[in-house]
Amino acid sequence: MKHFEERLERLERLGEAIRKPDIPLAEALKSFEEGVRLARALEKDLDKMERRIEIVLNGPEDKAESPPELGLFDQEEP
Repeated sequence: MKHFEERLERLERLGEAIRKPDIPLAEALKSFEEGVRLARALEKDLDKMERRIEIVLNGPEDKAESPPELGLFDQEEP
């Protein structure tokens, strides 16, 4: 699918087109529906990006580094 920025630009163009006073109602409705679909998809993408950022910020500094053992639970031998 298209890149985030390209889809955002498309959404902006749709918004501008809808604001024109001479746009036919059917065309405005079609643009509005496409805009809603784009906005929802972009929102999902932003949520995914936000989760990735949280993982990076809250994760170990080094990928090879694992979190320290806290010794909170007794480990049973099998």
